[in-house]
Amino acid sequence: MTALLNYQLIYMDTKVTESAFVTAVVIGGGPAGLMAAETLATQGLKVSLYESMPTVGRKFLMAGRGGLNITHSEPFEQFCKRYAEAQPNLQTALNAFTPNDLVNWCHGLGIETFVGSSGRVFPSEMKAAPLLRRWIERLKHQGVEFHTRHRWVGWDDTKQALRFETPQGTQHVSANAVILATGGGSWRKLGSDGQWVELLKDKQIEIAPFKPSNCGFECKWSSILQDRHSGTPLKGVTLTFEDNKGIKWQRKGELLIAKYGLEGSLIYAASSPLREKIIAKGVADLYLDLMPDRPFKDLLKDMNKPQGSRSINSHLKRLGLKPVFIDLLRDRLSTEAMRNAQEITACLKHYPIQLTTPRPIDEAISTAVESNFQT
Repeated sequence: MTALLNYQLIYMDTKVTESAFVTAVVIGGGPAGLMAAETLATQGLKVSLYESMPTVGRKFLMAGRGGLNITHSEPFEQFCKRYAEAQPNLQTALNAFTPNDLVNWCHGLGIETFVGSSGRVFPSEMKAAPLLRRWIERLKHQGVEFHTRHRWVGWDDTKQALRFETPQGTQHVSANAVILATGGGSWRKLGSDGQWVELLKDKQIEIAPFKPSNCGFECKWSSILQDRHSGTPLKGVTLTFEDNKGIKWQRKGELLIAKYGLEGSLIYAASSPLREKIIAKGVADLYLDLMPDRPFKDLLKDMNKPQGSRSINSHLKRLGLKPVFIDLLRDRLSTEAMRNAQEITACLKHYPIQLTTPRPIDEAISTAVESNFQT
């Protein structure tokens, strides 16, 4: 929800200047469409919102199952850097609606928030449904009309109107302004299927190919790791890699081992530069510090403690290594290296993983897609 509203304005009548006579259509009932509708309605425009699904906000509700990360509490300048190469084009909009503005907006709906240990901001109830319910109520009070089960299928140029397929057949809708908030290509079953791309291409609007974002990545695990630890979290680890420009990316957080590779909030945060590196190089090499709070020398000292008659596994467990760490070590080190304290320590502090591909778009939390800012 912190991402900027990614919608394309297409004015059908640029001569209208008095808002009282302006009608606006918003296509798409996700957070971007709802926010666009609210922005227009508060300016006095007559707004109709069209959604292909039976209800609005379906993907928003899905996001709420994980607690609904609304925004971040970090300093504003640092927050803006999250937009990377898009920041210059988006800075004016970010200045106009800051993370603090978003938090205050939630409070205006009667939704209290709190800052988690990671610096992320969440609703106190950790649910999306109460926020969505109050938001829709306010929009209706502002005069926004909702039309569900209306799929936008293009324009009727002869009638200067939009065409919608509905249970009652094709309907034509005219408006002074149209905002497309039609989403990307992930989680198609929730309504975001990306069919709008071809409609815009027919109007000579350039759209970059869809790419998965906030997604998991594939890597090769042994069958032991897959069988024993699929779904096991790696908490408080540090992820490091170099992006395509040779800039070091490093952050501490949580990962989740999946049968196919890695997922979780930390890899999601790095998904854009990792994806671009795979596109450019074919693979992306990263390194994990599995025990970032333990200095190398201190950890090495522990690893050098006598093994005695214990097995390697028992010895490492006695030294405080989690079973998942031991199996991760076995996935990278030879039997001989597993008896070498220096090798074990180096691997724990600089664990190599080679990512081969992002997961499919439909599994991604979101989609990287953009129109050309120059057109």
